[in-house]
Amino acid sequence: MPDSDWIAVDAMGGDDGLRVMLAGVARARGAAQGIRFLLVGDETAIARGLDAHPGLRAASEIVHAPDTVSSSEKPTQAIRRAKTTSLGVTIDLVKRGRAAAAVSSGNTGAMMAMAKLALRMMPGIDRPALAAPLPTLGENDVVMLDLGANAECDARNLVQFAVMGAAFARTVLDLDLPRVALLNIGSEDQKGTDTIRDAAAMLKEAGHLPLRFDGFIEGDRLSRGEVDVIVCDGFSGNIALKTAEGTARFVADLLKRAFRSSVRSKVGFLISRPATELLRDHLDPNKHNGAVFLGLNGIVVKSHGGANELGVATAIGNAVKMVRHDLTRRIAEDLHRFEAAGEAVGAA
Repeated sequence: MPDSDWIAVDAMGGDDGLRVMLAGVARARGAAQGIRFLLVGDETAIARGLDAHPGLRAASEIVHAPDTVSSSEKPTQAIRRAKTTSLGVTIDLVKRGRAAAAVSSGNTGAMMAMAKLALRMMPGIDRPALAAPLPTLGENDVVMLDLGANAECDARNLVQFAVMGAAFARTVLDLDLPRVALLNIGSEDQKGTDTIRDAAAMLKEAGHLPLRFDGFIEGDRLSRGEVDVIVCDGFSGNIALKTAEGTARFVADLLKRAFRSSVRSKVGFLISRPATELLRDHLDPNKHNGAVFLGLNGIVVKSHGGANELGVATAIGNAVKMVRHDLTRRIAEDLHRFEAAGEAVGAA
């Protein structure tokens, strides 16, 4: 069993590097009582960086890794250097049970390849899925998966994603019965591909699982807060995610341009500033940071490369929640329940 008191952090990942990673870990430490950190990377640089965070020094250990994985490096190349890179060593600490979770802001493709090779798939899971919380107009974020790990999926894959996504939502969003929907081109039962309709039929029969299947959801409803988990293949999910991120930036830039267009607009900005600040705060990606590779025999969390210290702390906080709520066990139990119910129906 992994040591649940320790989280392994790739201290060299991210666009801004060591400084932001250490500041994020130090910030997360305040909200994660009892958790200690294995800081992986260049030993000398990390030790020097800890001078700015004396409290973190007492709650961490440094694990030396002389190399790093670049953002442009191909997964096949990165795997060959896994034993000497901060990303590879971070994941290996979970494999060896030294840490309960790994967190990195590094190369996503390399991270997925290394994690899948080192940790292997959970029994009953055919493919891993990349899941992340996204902001909504509702009281909670919405968990969306897959966001790019699998370009093509069959109905069984989508059902497995639904089970894993619901377990993730129960853990990170503190929901008892997450509402699950399949991303589709329409909400009617006859819409979509055979794969999506087959997955829907299987989920409709899954009343024994701790989730509520709400059918299909269209792309324009993703942020309404009407469901808690949105399931799709990685091709559609990645496009939807990038479109949502681009739209958020477009709206923000449009507002900036509008408020700078005239003296009257600038006065209007001052009047409406509390509302615009609320909008910016709600859409801040650092408050929704921390994607997880679900379906592996271990917890691996991907922080956005451009995250600031708040974003890094958010990703670590999500990792701590998954560890303390034993997410991997929850997924295994739900999958066993689903498979057992299917066998019972087949025997009848």
